[in-house]
Amino acid sequence: MFEPNLNTPWTPHVVVAAMVERDGKFLLVEEHTAEGLRLNQPAGHWERDETLTDAVRREALEETAHHVEPLALLGCYSTHYPRRDITYLRFAYVCSVSSFDAERTLDTGIVRAVWLTPGELAASPIPQRSPLVMRCVQDYLAGRRFPLDFVAHQ
Repeated sequence: MFEPNLNTPWTPHVVVAAMVERDGKFLLVEEHTAEGLRLNQPAGHWERDETLTDAVRREALEETAHHVEPLALLGCYSTHYPRRDITYLRFAYVCSVSSFDAERTLDTGIVRAVWLTPGELAASPIPQRSPLVMRCVQDYLAGRRFPLDFVAHQ
């Protein structure tokens, strides 16, 4: 069993995720992880000197070749992986697709972008990267939305 080092400062990993829906299907990625092939929303780490909305645009483009535009904040979620003692703080954004770059190479580790219905996602033999994948789909379908200015950058 993993024992956290209480002398080390606790720092959550801040990530963004793009919730993109088109005709009842959601844009997802199949990606290689330390646990094997997984399904996830286009997502990744927030980098220095960018806003969260800039980060979600960048991550969606890098992982799916889709240019997206954030429309609303879906929510802020946390999840903890005790085995590695990592906590993720995820800002999920509802986004629309503005264009697609068919010639763009996807990030290392991304197998492909795929559009799935919630039922197809739930039934997929490829596991979801975290419980937050389906939770975000459920919150989206429930109509959860917050204005973009809910998160302020100074």
